[in-house]
Amino acid sequence: MHSLFSDGELLPSELARRALVLGHEAIAITDHVDYSNINTIPEISAAIDDINSNWDITVVLGAEITHAPTESIPALAEKARELGAKIVVVHGETLNEPVVEGTNFAAVNCKEIDILGHPGLITKEEAELAKKNDVALEISARKGHCLGNGHVANIAREVGNDLVIDTDTHSPDDIITFERSIEIGLGAGMTKEEILKATIDNPRKILKRNGIEI
Repeated sequence: MHSLFSDGELLPSELARRALVLGHEAIAITDHVDYSNINTIPEISAAIDDINSNWDITVVLGAEITHAPTESIPALAEKARELGAKIVVVHGETLNEPVVEGTNFAAVNCKEIDILGHPGLITKEEAELAKKNDVALEISARKGHCLGNGHVANIAREVGNDLVIDTDTHSPDDIITFERSIEIGLGAGMTKEEILKATIDNPRKILKRNGIEI
């Protein structure tokens, strides 16, 4: 999810409140970063600590490396971790934007990355690297980014990748219910079993790997 600290419309507390009302146990705020703004990651940690102390939802601090030179992705991921990011995402080669060619490969070849967001027409070779390095692939609920969902689901099934169904929230209307996430998965051609893994098991697995128990 994205807040006012990048191109989102809501404060972290507004994101958390709306997600809590919809019954979600946890959200990750992964604002867009490159070298121009990566040092803002710690700025929302106080708000996140306040939310986690007072509300029945877990908010996870993260970052989404976006439109950065492919050569910079490993160093940006390390820097994001140093600044406190628990979840590191890379903005993949979506069919909806002119992302630098090679971004998918750079992301799945970096063990600091947790999720390759909206990877578009990801290749089998890239998916195999993602599996090797424990990088999950995203099925996106967001308009435009979702154009590659069916392809991503098919590649993941063939290779055995972990999938996650994400909202890529920028505005209030982007926050979806659990039931809607099931529909997104079905639309991508996923089975019910695959959808439950992508909405429950795999997110918990990523969080646990980064020291967060839900």
